[in-house]
Amino acid sequence: MTDYIRFDWAMKRLLRNKANAAVLEGLLTTLLGEKITIQKFLESESNQEDEFDKYNRVDILAEDAHGRLTIVEIQNNNEYAYFQRILFGTSKLVTEYVNRGEGYDNIRKIYSINILYFELGHGKDYVYHGKTEFRGIHYDDVLKLTPFQRQKFNVSEVSKLYPEYYILKVNGFNDVAKNSLEEWVYYLKTNKIPDNATAPGLAEAREMLQVARMSKEEQRAYWRHVDNVNLLKSNVYTEREEGKYEGITIGEARSEAKVKEAEAKAEKAEAKAKEAEAKAKEAEAKLLGTARNLKASSVSIDIIMQATGLSREVIEQL
Repeated sequence: MTDYIRFDWAMKRLLRNKANAAVLEGLLTTLLGEKITIQKFLESESNQEDEFDKYNRVDILAEDAHGRLTIVEIQNNNEYAYFQRILFGTSKLVTEYVNRGEGYDNIRKIYSINILYFELGHGKDYVYHGKTEFRGIHYDDVLKLTPFQRQKFNVSEVSKLYPEYYILKVNGFNDVAKNSLEEWVYYLKTNKIPDNATAPGLAEAREMLQVARMSKEEQRAYWRHVDNVNLLKSNVYTEREEGKYEGITIGEARSEAKVKEAEAKAEKAEAKAKEAEAKAKEAEAKLLGTARNLKASSVSIDIIMQATGLSREVIEQL
């Protein structure tokens, strides 16, 4: 099967060109469930690249034919506060793309598409969709738009006015593509496109994103990028495994200490038990001696029983 360019490299080097927009349009069309036509690509504070981001992440900001903004981000390494990060990114876009003094009805609709190569949160699925809705706390009904608002904003639900989030946890996909979205996720995970794939945009990707079609210089730069991404992943994996090992070692040491502590407590308890047993035997010997002396002095057994607490049988055998 032909090797295709990683999607982060394609976004960085190829897909920002309007002439190559069909590939990205295909992904967005598949994910959002409607035909998406990219009008232009934009520059934003949220998609500035720094030295670490060069290999760890890449994103692209596009405006579609309806004026909606879509930011697509690929993140290669773990970031525990990533949920807050995507919130910050969409919030920045909301304020960046509305002019001061404009009415709130000019706020843009924003889609945040996040392609992740690390485990974010806990969940069984590999594609998640997040949106905002207002639900009644007494009747559990969803707050709806008025007929005027639906006409004014040209949307059917309140959630359509707010940013929407898509999270694709690529590593969780089982590599069995049964529909268009899964064909896309298969490509994102493996950098391969099956010959029978029919998802929108993959035909164009198959045509323009072949590694073999790059120049030798481009291929060298590309493989350096792949090596750097793999190195970052390896470093993170190594740190994670070393952390686990240290945690296990510390846990084992603590367990061993707890075992020794428990053994010491058991020894102390045993010593106390032996001491108590010895005292009990000593007390019993004294009582028997007292009973024996009283019996030798012809004291009645009933009186001896009252004085020592011994049974009649024991006293009679003395």
